Amino acid sequence: MFEGPWLPGSFTKNFGWGRDKGLRALYDHIRIGFGELLEPVDRETYTARVSHLPRSELIALNFFLFNKIEDGRNILPVDELVFQALTAPHSARFDSLALFALNLSMVGVWKGAQAGQRYPALWARNYILRRVAAHFNWNVAEVSTGDIEAFLRLSPEFRAMSSHHKMATNLSWLYRVGHLENLSSPRIERWWVDAAFLTLDRLQLDAKLNGVELNAGGLSQALFKSGFLELSGPNTSEKSFAIAHITALHNIAGGLARFDPNSVMERIGVLIPNFEHVTPNDSRPQGAVHRTNPRLLKTIPRNCAPLAQRVGYDIVFADDLETFNPEDYAAKQTASALARVLDSAIQPSLSAEELHKITRGE
Repeated sequence: MFEGPWLPGSFTKNFGWGRDKGLRALYDHIRIGFGELLEPVDRETYTARVSHLPRSELIALNFFLFNKIEDGRNILPVDELVFQALTAPHSARFDSLALFALNLSMVGVWKGAQAGQRYPALWARNYILRRVAAHFNWNVAEVSTGDIEAFLRLSPEFRAMSSHHKMATNLSWLYRVGHLENLSSPRIERWWVDAAFLTLDRLQLDAKLNGVELNAGGLSQALFKSGFLELSGPNTSEKSFAIAHITALHNIAGGLARFDPNSVMERIGVLIPNFEHVTPNDSRPQGAVHRTNPRLLKTIPRNCAPLAQRVGYDIVFADDLETFNPEDYAAKQTASALARVLDSAIQPSLSAEELHKITRGE
């Protein structure tokens, strides 16, 4: 995994990102290509749907989305990047997730793919790992076209004779319009939780290409080995501690099967046998916020909500997602816990004198 030559590929093409629009072009591209449906799509169908757009579809297909061959067909499965594009308005959160997807550099295989295209942006991945994370300590003000070009020229793994400057220019521009600086927060942010889910999705998909099914334990280990914590901003204790809660949510929701309503209902029937299902009148995704850290907020398919509650998450309604305030949530949780203690009428079993004797070792 993550080995092979660093090939420039079609990244030398101009995707036409535009100024002051972030990665909106990619967002629209995915929505059109998937027909705004959370269903796998043929690569050829995707290409036909976006053929009228004034930009190369190869950038989205070969560097951002995941590909697999199924029954002889090139398939683009639904994963977290597709889920966010199809269920939420375009935002800086999507742009950060998309930049992370490029840097993760894990896009699968398709008929006609060349050797090295399974991990197509190893030059971006290693620039983040070796320069931005290890050398700059995520001070992205140090990132520039010149530094990227120098890195590529000094890296023997980069297999290109004359593309160094154009590659550096394109990557630098992408980092600028996508606001790479938004990845540099030491705290947990919503895009970061999405990125953890995307990495888990891609790890599952990539392993299946080798005929391997990753169980919950293997997936958690693979997440740490993938370089996720280094690729997604400063590696902090808060983020490391959150990984267990994130993998628990991904696992109980069924991993990639969370996008299949029938699979989710089957899981609920097994894990929550007495659950009374009521068809919701609002199909929008809801939020799952972990009770131990209100910054750990993840949008999930609505029917996954009861599963999320099984692993320590509270549910945030769709209308409240964009205005959710972690500080307010923590304050309400504290007040609720205090009220429960007071209502329980707990009485001390030791007097103050007895407690003092114990603390003094008498």
